Amino acid sequence: MAGVAGVMVLALAVTAGVVLTQHSLRDVAASADDGPHLRVASPGGRAGAAARSGTGPQADRGGPAGARTLAATWPGPDGVEARWVIAENKRPGTTEWKIRHPKGNITGFASRTYTRRGQRVTLYVTTAAATFRAEAFRMGYYQGKGARLIWQSKEIAGRVQPSCPVTAGINMVSCDNWKPSVAFSVSPAFVQGDYLIKLVGSGGQQSYVPLTVWDPTSTATYVVQNDVLTWQAWNPYGGYDYYQGLGNCPAGEYPLCSRARVVSFDRPYGSEEGSGNFLSLEYPLVRFAEQHGLDVTYVTDQAIAQHPGYLLRHRLLRHRVLLSLGHDECWSLAGRTAVAAARDRGMNVVFFGASSILRHVRLRASPLGLGREEVDYRDAQEDPLDGKASPLEVTGNTWGSPPTDWPETDFVGEMYAGFLEPGLHTQLVVSDASSWVYSGTGLRDGSTVPGVIASDVDHFYAAMIHPADVQILSHSPIPATMGQTDIGPFYSDMTYYTDARSGAGVLDTGTTNWLPALAGDQSGCGTRGRPGEKTGVRCASAILQRITGNILQVFGAGPAARQHPSVANWRRITGQ
Repeated sequence: MAGVAGVMVLALAVTAGVVLTQHSLRDVAASADDGPHLRVASPGGRAGAAARSGTGPQADRGGPAGARTLAATWPGPDGVEARWVIAENKRPGTTEWKIRHPKGNITGFASRTYTRRGQRVTLYVTTAAATFRAEAFRMGYYQGKGARLIWQSKEIAGRVQPSCPVTAGINMVSCDNWKPSVAFSVSPAFVQGDYLIKLVGSGGQQSYVPLTVWDPTSTATYVVQNDVLTWQAWNPYGGYDYYQGLGNCPAGEYPLCSRARVVSFDRPYGSEEGSGNFLSLEYPLVRFAEQHGLDVTYVTDQAIAQHPGYLLRHRLLRHRVLLSLGHDECWSLAGRTAVAAARDRGMNVVFFGASSILRHVRLRASPLGLGREEVDYRDAQEDPLDGKASPLEVTGNTWGSPPTDWPETDFVGEMYAGFLEPGLHTQLVVSDASSWVYSGTGLRDGSTVPGVIASDVDHFYAAMIHPADVQILSHSPIPATMGQTDIGPFYSDMTYYTDARSGAGVLDTGTTNWLPALAGDQSGCGTRGRPGEKTGVRCASAILQRITGNILQVFGAGPAARQHPSVANWRRITGQ
């Protein structure tokens, strides 16, 4: 949950007459350390050359079904499919990646959050186990088993590493004082994708270390962005993150005085058995994409911030869709401007979550590597860059806070509104059933889908700067007893708009629970549940899978406005 304080600050800033303007690449050129990041990379590489020649994995994205025997990619019912993804998921899978009945403690972290073939990755592990081993699983579908074992280490002597020091003043927990435990090379066996490295101790200890293997030369249709900046922001390992800390603060203070101002990737994740937020908020989409053989490639938001030219390809070879997953609230200036520039060149963007682009972070080096410390003071006056660098680099509480004054609404189309209390769910309410997103669902205006809305939610607020042609696809009221907000009665809105110049589409599902509900619905429908079933039972997961497939199919064809320009309906739906 992103927290509600500061929501009204944004709204009041607009209604009080503060001018919130869009920032261009020229604005960023003057900001700290970002000039070199704005160079556009050439396609280059073997994959790019092969695609241009029509022989590589990106060749021939379209064509009739009869051409599939020759094409590397083709349009399918749920999006652009790729031969290599289909073939990969036919390989032997395993369920051994799952953690079952762990005993004792083992935790660790990797020297890289993302890597590519030819690089080496070092694992830092602490455990009281006499020995342990590391097993690298590529996550996908694999006949429903969920993963494939790619690599396994030998048995390694266990070690209890020293406690991780906390840097005074910024409350940063860093375990860069740990000794390396094992290193491995990313061989050709490591197919690009999302990986969980399972640590298995001799006494039954088990945990994960996440790792993304990316292909810098890829021009795949869909870019799956792992949101490691947000994982780290909420990482409680060692007692500190951006939302909590050890020590006493004045009652009612927010954000807490004891919070971290800087968090480090040089420490294990303290949630979801070491996987960050991958398993709950991102893996459902990864599994869906690979089950349907979609033309995907994988990257982290940290990688995009450090290599923004990756998204800015030649117009015939660039990626068509960026997929932001789950709780994607922390964005850097370099990452935001790179994605905005790609949208302005026609790349569609899907926010499969809520509170996206809410928090403003920047990266700096740690003793173990570049970009491994993440800075967010959440108070401009505390930030050492305030008054000394571009306002676009200063980390106030949100992107919309002074001195940055650049709220997420001009990009996402709506704003973070609040959250439902943990464990509570409410229904999604359809507001524009004529939209292409509902094709094949049988839903009508006013239809409800149980249990979809939970955790953080986004809400369209007309007083905020926003694209003119926002189309509200669902408008779901949050009962006052179920959630927290600072804006009064609030809703979870699914919004869609198309960029007037590039034709790119941007869709925001309006709830962090979209992907968890995609995998496991709350409606209680049985095995016979189908989209639009006349019994009145709405099977949430089946409906969300159909909607998700519709989004990926339309967005995968290129700038969404070519087929479905958005039709502004926000005045009619919201009455604002």
